[in-house]
Amino acid sequence: MHDDEFRQAVRAWLTENVGAELRGAGGPGREHEAYRERLAFNRRLAAAGWTCLGWPVEHGGRGATLAQQVAFHEEYARAGAPARVGYLGEELLGPTLIAYGTPAQRRRFLPGIRAVEQLWCQGYSEPGAGSDLAAVATRARLVGDEWVIDGQKVWTSLAHVAHWCFLLARTESAGTGPRHSGLSYLLVPMRQPGITVRPIRQLTGTSEFNEVFFDGARTSRDMVVGEVGQGWRVAMGTLAFERGAATLGQQVGFQRELDRLVALARQTGVAGEPQLRDLLARAAVGLWALRAHTLRTMAEADQAGPGQGASAVKLLWSRWHQQLGEVAMRVRGASGTVARDAPYELDDWQRLFLFARADTIYGGSDEIQRGIIAERVLGLPRQARG
Repeated sequence: MHDDEFRQAVRAWLTENVGAELRGAGGPGREHEAYRERLAFNRRLAAAGWTCLGWPVEHGGRGATLAQQVAFHEEYARAGAPARVGYLGEELLGPTLIAYGTPAQRRRFLPGIRAVEQLWCQGYSEPGAGSDLAAVATRARLVGDEWVIDGQKVWTSLAHVAHWCFLLARTESAGTGPRHSGLSYLLVPMRQPGITVRPIRQLTGTSEFNEVFFDGARTSRDMVVGEVGQGWRVAMGTLAFERGAATLGQQVGFQRELDRLVALARQTGVAGEPQLRDLLARAAVGLWALRAHTLRTMAEADQAGPGQGASAVKLLWSRWHQQLGEVAMRVRGASGTVARDAPYELDDWQRLFLFARADTIYGGSDEIQRGIIAERVLGLPRQARG
């Protein structure tokens, strides 16, 4: 199918299937919204062949081109379609299994991910190892034919609804080698006695993030992706997949937020204030630059494989979105500081401002992304870490 025809087909399906009751539901800071309805929609999306577009055909995907994947995510965002529930499995773990998993692992897990019947969460960050994943302390030891896992993960998105978790655990001591040696990438069932999930309430009042405690949790011996002790390489591959074509759809959402904010500024009469007009203009130019850089980075990755350009993209979008929230509060003025109803009902702009505080932390903090660029792109000396 030609790329233009593909875009038209996506647009037609979304026009017919995205109802007003789901338009705009879900997303960062709002994952609690219409969860069951969004899950059902995500499964209809799968049944119609609109999930796992970039996966190879032999693994259940459509083998879509990069241009087609970008078109899908752009049209999905423009249609106001609800945030997908199966995102972590489809966009992160699935490509990771295709690249690093065994044939048996692919047969077992890829169909369930594609059909959105099996939901996943990511077990990377820990209380003492946020973006610095080499400091992971959760341990897994082999007992007979099972890995027994003890430790704690934190900021685990959607762990409370996940069936499985892909996590990093220390399976052997790093010794005198690099700190990241001795880590393994494990697939662990969430519905078992050795796992406790506790929600973390955020500034927005919602709790899509969680703490997850592993106290003798178990998974079978063959649930290691890649080689035992070589999980760092697999984990870095997953992070590269995280910043794929869906980033362009995210930016369409950013454009809609900016357009709404400009309209609000005009409606309230503050658009003519020189400082605010300058801030809004800078936001528009910044978003155009972000899109151009993202397209170039994705084209390079499509040719040569994931590189470090994704770190720059993460830095750019997270800072841009955080600043948009700050501009929104300037546009709102004093009324933006007051919640509408007790105990804590936020409007869209208040939620944007508060949740965007996390944009520069989750998915790899700004400090870590700058370190990656400094060391792996600019060739600067490795930063000393305690």
